[in-house]
Amino acid sequence: MSSEEPRDVALQALYQAEVSGDSSEFDDLGGKAGFLVRGVLAHKEELDNEIESASEHWSVARMPVIDRSILRLGLFELRHGPDTPMAVVVSEAVRLAKTYSTERSGAFVNGVLASLARTARS
Repeated sequence: MSSEEPRDVALQALYQAEVSGDSSEFDDLGGKAGFLVRGVLAHKEELDNEIESASEHWSVARMPVIDRSILRLGLFELRHGPDTPMAVVVSEAVRLAKTYSTERSGAFVNGVLASLARTARS
C-alpha cells in the first residue's frame, strides 16, 4: 500500500497498528491521513460497536483485519468528516476494499457502511 492518497495512507497505518498492536509510530502522521488515523484510534471501541450492530452475523473480531480497518476508517469519516459527502466516503471505502481485500469485501463494506450512513448525519 504505497499510494499517496490520504485514505490509502491512513488504511496502511491502521492496518499496521492493528497487526503490531502499536499505534505510537503514527503519532507524527500529518494532514488528512493523520486526522483519520488518530480519530479512528481514539474512537475504536465506539466504531466497533456500531459496525457490529450493522453487520449481521459478523462480529468485528471475526472480520479480516483489512476489512475491519476499512470499516472503521469509513465510519469515522462518516461521523467526523462532514465536509466529505456520504456517497464519497462509502465509495472510497468500497474502492479500498476492492483494492486491498477482495471483491466480496467491497460488497460487504458497501452494505455495512450504507446501513450506517443512514443515521450518520441525521
